[in-house]
Amino acid sequence: MRLTPIQLMFPITFPIFMKITFQISKAKLATALALAIAALAVTPVYARNSTADDWTQPDEADLTRHGHYMNHDGHNVHAPSRTKDGAVPPGATAHCGDGSYSFSQHRSGTCSRHGGVAEWE
Repeated sequence: MRLTPIQLMFPITFPIFMKITFQISKAKLATALALAIAALAVTPVYARNSTADDWTQPDEADLTRHGHYMNHDGHNVHAPSRTKDGAVPPGATAHCGDGSYSFSQHRSGTCSRHGGVAEWE
C-alpha cells in the first residue's frame, strides 16, 4: 500500500482519521438504510386490476372503510370495503359475501371475515 504525503507526515493521526471516517460512513449508511426500509413499510401496494397490468389504487373518497392490512408478502393492502354508490371500485379483485369488495393480491384468505368470496372480479 502506498502512503500519501499527508500519511507520511502524520503517521500516527492517519489511522485515527480513517477510523472516525469509517464510523461516520457506517452511521450514514445505517441511517439511509433505516429510512429506506421505513419508506417501503408505509408505501401501500394496491390490488391488481383484473383488466390492467398495473396495480390500481382505490379512490378512498368512494369507500366506506379506510383500513389496510399487511399481506403475507409484506405488502400493505386496502382492507375490504363497500363503495358509497355500490359500484365496483377500481382495483377490486373480489366481491365478498357481505357486499364489500376485496383488494386482495392472493386468493388465499380473500374475503375472510366478510362472508367469503361471492364473485371474483
